[in-house]
Amino acid sequence: MSNVGVRWSIHGNGKTITPGEVVAPNERLSWPRTIGIGLQHVVAMFGATFLVPILTGMPPATTLFFSGIGTIVFLLLTAGRIPSYLGSSFAFIAPIMASQAQYGVAGALGGVVMAGVVLFLIGLVVQRFGASWINRLMPPAVTGTIVALIGLNLAPSAKSNFDKAPLTALITLLVIILVSVLFRGILGRLSILVGVVVGYLVAILQGQVDFSAIDKQAWIGLPQFQTPTFNLAVAGLFIPVVLVLVAENIGHVKSVALMTKEDLDPLAGRALMADGLATTLAGFGGGSGTTTYAENIGVMAATKVYSTAAYWVAAIAALLLSFSPKFGALIATVPPGVLGGAATMLYGMIGVLGVRIWVQNKVDFGNPVNLTTAAVALIIGIADYTWTLSVGGNELQFAGIALGTAAALLIYHGMRGLLRLRTGSTPPA
Repeated sequence: MSNVGVRWSIHGNGKTITPGEVVAPNERLSWPRTIGIGLQHVVAMFGATFLVPILTGMPPATTLFFSGIGTIVFLLLTAGRIPSYLGSSFAFIAPIMASQAQYGVAGALGGVVMAGVVLFLIGLVVQRFGASWINRLMPPAVTGTIVALIGLNLAPSAKSNFDKAPLTALITLLVIILVSVLFRGILGRLSILVGVVVGYLVAILQGQVDFSAIDKQAWIGLPQFQTPTFNLAVAGLFIPVVLVLVAENIGHVKSVALMTKEDLDPLAGRALMADGLATTLAGFGGGSGTTTYAENIGVMAATKVYSTAAYWVAAIAALLLSFSPKFGALIATVPPGVLGGAATMLYGMIGVLGVRIWVQNKVDFGNPVNLTTAAVALIIGIADYTWTLSVGGNELQFAGIALGTAAALLIYHGMRGLLRLRTGSTPPA
């Protein structure tokens, strides 16, 4: 495998496989089958990638464009060894919505750029010194708390949309629940997308969808690009997101390594740098921040095809779709009721992912350090606590996820430091 680009070891008609045989990242099937697998990846990422810009009011086509660009960047920087699609990160929903209220879309994009740059710099450090320091900075007790904060902090937004069309929202939510329970494989993993489609049809029947904006758009055209503005005050909202992106990317690398039985730890820094660069590019052009997608891991687990050639197909397909303003306008017509039903499930899932991190890593809440970290940080992050800091005549406000994240880090490491001073030994995690 080349260190500077992507090269597949199977050429011509592609690899011939028997049922259940694995296709490695540096191999590919025949191009027709590779294209088919690639389009499955497009479907897998579609619902979540579009839900973020719809919820935040950002242009869906632009976000789709930068998800395709970001995926290409990721494949190039990781030398085609880590199969991954970079879609919209849910972690950006809360800070984008909060910063838009005061600084508009341009101010929110500035925050996305800040997060991308910081993530890229962390990737450089990880590539040079390894990732062990990340585990010390963000042990599972802290990481789980931060992830839970992101989902639970968004609960009022879900309720607000739900209340605008309760019947549509309820049907959307029920369909998501039923599909996730009754179906296995790829359909079960696409439960949110299926629920949104059904809810959308219900909303049409009730006259809740306005199609007028679609008629004004051309079939082919450039996505809507926008440049950012930078305000130091939004840094406190977006920098905590970086901690989540680090955890997601490292987790993705380890998951792919487990499936492909390859040692990918030396590429962890590259993965972080790639996502950081992709997020930075998105922020400069009007898209939402990106992250590696677990939805696409599901496709790989189901097909046992880990070929990065399929991800090139997915990225190119996303780019082509983004050049249809009419398609983007159609996505933007999803009404509040549908969003409320989907967000009720989605935001709750994000919150529970934090709990899952605790469970999988067997976090001991009999340990007062872990218990206090989670208990205090969750309340500070979910409730309306605000801390204002004056810097050079500017007021920086820390609230919600930012303040909760700071509390988690300070409480965890502060308490462990005090115990170390008292006992003279490193306390258990």
